[in-house]
Amino acid sequence: MRPAKSSTASWLAAAALVAATATGGGLMAAQSAPDSDNGRYSMTPIPEGVLRLDTRTGTMSTCTRNGAGWACYAVPDERAAFDAEIGRLQAEVEKLKEQLVAGPTVSGKIDEALPKSDPLKKTEPKMAEGERKIEIPLPSEQDMDRVMSFLEKAWRRLIDMANRVQKDVSGKI
Repeated sequence: MRPAKSSTASWLAAAALVAATATGGGLMAAQSAPDSDNGRYSMTPIPEGVLRLDTRTGTMSTCTRNGAGWACYAVPDERAAFDAEIGRLQAEVEKLKEQLVAGPTVSGKIDEALPKSDPLKKTEPKMAEGERKIEIPLPSEQDMDRVMSFLEKAWRRLIDMANRVQKDVSGKI
């Protein structure tokens, strides 16, 4: 009969060992999740509230207190914006390289060269054939606009100078 007691005792001992392992495993699982033990997030006080760093993902958030409680908002990652811009520029460079390799695409090209002329070159006065008079070309609209602009600026400066002199003489400086 004795063997029956030892098998029951060993059965109870095995059950106790399984129960201890199950509860110990639960404690180990609780220790491996540091979210509640303040291990995942690092908090730093700032004037607006708290700056929170997620040590697993590296994301940062600002947490502020509002009427309904605390709210955390992710801080924009400048590095991600820079990486996106670098990627866009690299794609644009590749596109331009492909266009360069494909060759020039000039539209409206003609075979004959255009005559060389200088639009600012002054024409020589012409002599009338029968009377031997010199003909002087009239100024263009562009020349007249330039002269009028110059005269307007000079007139304004003259009036401003006269006003300053009048104020100086009257002592109203």
